[in-house]
Amino acid sequence: MPPATTDTTRERIIDAAQDCFARFGVAKTTVEDIAAAAGLSRATVYRAVTGGRDELILAVVLRDLQRFLDGLAERLRGEQSVSAAVVEGTIDAVSFVRGDETIARFLVPEAAGHMQAAVAGAAEHVLNLCGDYVRPHFARAQRHGLLRADIEVEGTVEFLFRVITSLIVMDRHRTDDELRAFLRTYVVPVVTGAR
Repeated sequence: MPPATTDTTRERIIDAAQDCFARFGVAKTTVEDIAAAAGLSRATVYRAVTGGRDELILAVVLRDLQRFLDGLAERLRGEQSVSAAVVEGTIDAVSFVRGDETIARFLVPEAAGHMQAAVAGAAEHVLNLCGDYVRPHFARAQRHGLLRADIEVEGTVEFLFRVITSLIVMDRHRTDDELRAFLRTYVVPVVTGAR
């Protein structure tokens, strides 16, 4: 049997980490737990994942985020307007983070400190990953005059990322229709200039 590639080993470790986080919780999972679940030595885990547990926490979250973004990109291609894409994309993102079991595990109080340590300094990476998916849609909209003339695509991506983050962190218990109305009233005009 040929030796596992670094990518294969890393994926195996991330799979094991996700399973351990689900089984033991984020705060109680150790690198030893993850190594045992992956059937690898602790040294192998540290060679493949030099950032240790914090890097694994982020890797699990980013992998789920990437899967969501793949689906979101497909959905955005079908939206008829920039306004609809902003509204529905924002609602999808908020719902995903709140409802995804993997990410939800990191939002419970016992995991908060561990997640904060893992993500502090990685926010730019998450923003760039999200931006890679939505930037082409905003660039196309700008070329067609569907964004405000005085805003930049990068600023638009960052603005929406910040809006989504705040909606996730501060849940006002709005229904989807109430959130749609909020977004159409306060967010869409900032991006498109339409009232």
